[in-house]
Amino acid sequence: MNNYNREILKIAIPSIVSNITVPLLGLVDTTIVGHLGAASYIGAIAVGGMLFNLIYWIFGFLRMGTSGMTSQAYGKKDEAETMRILARSIGLGMLIALALIVLQYPIERIAFLFIKATPEVERLASIYFRLCIWGAPAVLGLYSISGWCIGMQNSRFPMYVAITQNIVNILVSLLLVYGFGMKIEGVAIGTLVAQYAGFLMAIGLWASHFKRLLPYAQLHTLLAQGAIRRFFQVNRDIFLRTLCLVAVTMYFTSAGASQGDVILAVNTLLMHFFTFFSYIMDGFAYSGEALAGKYIGANNRPALQQMVRQLFIWGIGLALASTLIYGIGGETFLGLITNEQNVIASSSTYFYWVLAIPLAGFAAFLYDGIFIGATATNLMLRAMAIASAAFFGIYFGCKEALGNHALWLAFITYLLLRGIIQGYYYHCHSERSEESRKRPH
Repeated sequence: MNNYNREILKIAIPSIVSNITVPLLGLVDTTIVGHLGAASYIGAIAVGGMLFNLIYWIFGFLRMGTSGMTSQAYGKKDEAETMRILARSIGLGMLIALALIVLQYPIERIAFLFIKATPEVERLASIYFRLCIWGAPAVLGLYSISGWCIGMQNSRFPMYVAITQNIVNILVSLLLVYGFGMKIEGVAIGTLVAQYAGFLMAIGLWASHFKRLLPYAQLHTLLAQGAIRRFFQVNRDIFLRTLCLVAVTMYFTSAGASQGDVILAVNTLLMHFFTFFSYIMDGFAYSGEALAGKYIGANNRPALQQMVRQLFIWGIGLALASTLIYGIGGETFLGLITNEQNVIASSSTYFYWVLAIPLAGFAAFLYDGIFIGATATNLMLRAMAIASAAFFGIYFGCKEALGNHALWLAFITYLLLRGIIQGYYYHCHSERSEESRKRPH
């Protein structure tokens, strides 16, 4: 195994483990309330979980922007700047968290204008939301620290934190629900305690290894005009890109729901294949973030190009393997998730779209990571905007003729276009950089 593969896997594998543990927090909550004797509890957790996923998803730039800028500072061996980036990110995260807590009531009311739920589910979901919103400082603080650790080529710390969160969540939720007779409140408090346990552990791990960097976090250097401008520019682009991603994802669900319960169930089940693939590819995207930033910071273009080649070899291999696995075991997997035969039967009509996901989508994930590491976030935003426009254009243009197939065609095209456009931007930039390097000075 060459050094590039070793570096890629060193970051990718712990990141994949972390990614897989993330949905476990929600699964644990659902499992516990699923035994409380009323379906409304499950509905409340589903609604509350969806609301928080949406809120925190939008602020994912705190992780991505921090990762890209930190990895470049790491490549330059500029320890002072790595500390300042972390301090800026955490500071912004705490301001956003404070705003979420202060504005929790209007956020909750606006959310329930769009989320249609029974009065009982809405009541229980409100209880869950009002307790869990106090975890915003811990969640957003963790985004900053996790992104910073990845930028510092360390994905083990985020993995340790994710595992710890799940253990704490299980233990505290079970204790409060079954030991103290609490219901939805116990589950919410369990989640809240787990979030702060993870945040405190992250701070502890950081302090044990990077405490020496603390003196660099001086206010006058944190607020340097050029650095602040770049910090907000990078994060603005990622924020707008995330809004496009959220718009496509939410509309995909909404368009499926408008076609009836069976189609909604089919699309939800089949999207599990995309979600699973994304957990794997995101791990390698994190490698792209960390290593692209490091080599760009060190001004080592040959190493960058070699790393990108190796990253794409992994991507193509994983895409082919995923397609094969989906083709062989896809229907068996569906049977494990549901026993509704009409849903499984309807899924077979659309299953070939699932087989297209890995090969259509792998490049989008990898280039996202590379562009974040390069802090070329404006180019990433442009690609996402074009792909999102194509998604809506194809769906509205074809839905009358193709029905739900139009939705899947639009989604696959959207994934494919993101990769193709970013690939074009990357190769154009690489050629310009090579010409500049060869030009006599």
